[in-house]
Formats: sequence, structure tokens, C-alpha cells
Amino acid sequence: MARLKVYYDGACPRCVADRRRYERLARHDDSVEWVDITGKEEQLRAAGIDPYRALTELHVQDEQGRIHRELDAYILLMSRTRALRPLAWLLDLPGLKPLLSWCYRHWVLRRLHREGRL
Repeated sequence: MARLKVYYDGACPRCVADRRRYERLARHDDSVEWVDITGKEEQLRAAGIDPYRALTELHVQDEQGRIHRELDAYILLMSRTRALRPLAWLLDLPGLKPLLSWCYRHWVLRRLHREGRL
């Protein structure tokens, strides 16, 4: 399986816990490279990712170098693990996706504001 590059907020305890949960479910899947975005603004820009957006949305770079953001990034990542494929399918439902996207953005912005990182 080709490699994905996941840009995540390593300063976020929930994000770190989600990464660990994914790794447990994926069991020895070495096709995912995890990149902590903390303090890596120049590296993000070089990859074509806005640092502010990287902080407020999950970003995943696929095998062809395309960047997927927010729920599309989660769907791509989850679809690679058998245990999470049903959840990826659910997240991608047309009627549900916009609502979940709004909830995700709201939650992330509240968390960052509470942490004083906005």
C-alpha cells in the first residue's frame, strides 16, 4: 500500500490520542507517516499548506502528492483501515458531511481559542 503523510497538531492532546487510537486499529501499518505541525510553518508552506489551516483542519497528502483537508482527510485516512472503513463511509454521506464539517470546525476553533493558540 502506498504511503500517506498525515499533518496533525502534536500540541493537541486529543489529536495525539486520536493518532494513537488509529495506530492501534491499523496494527503495524507503516503506510502512514505522521508529521507534527507544531513549529513547522516553513515546512508546511513548502508542502503547499497554509499553517493556519493546518492548525484548524487535518491535512493528509496522498500518494500522488495531493493534499486532502478536513473531513476528506479523515475519510482518506480511515478508509485505509478495515476497522474504520464503515466510519469513513458514514462521514462521506452527502447529507451528513456538511453538518459534521461545521461541527468539526466549531469544535477545533473553540479548542484553539480555549488554549490561547488562535
